[in-house]
Amino acid sequence: MAFSPFKFLQEVRSETAKVTWPTRRETMITTIMVFIMVAVSSVFFFVADQIIRVLITFILGIQA
Repeated sequence: MAFSPFKFLQEVRSETAKVTWPTRRETMITTIMVFIMVAVSSVFFFVADQIIRVLITFILGIQA
């Protein structure tokens, strides 16, 4: 099975032409949504961690 770099590059170029690239607006909206989800997740995990800390210190009777 022979490998032809020229044929490979032609196929890559043809496949790249088929890709539907997002618009600038779609990219911005998606990026903003990712930042919002990261913030919401951070708050959720912070609150969950604090609740677990309080429960564990109560159960074990640890004085802080």
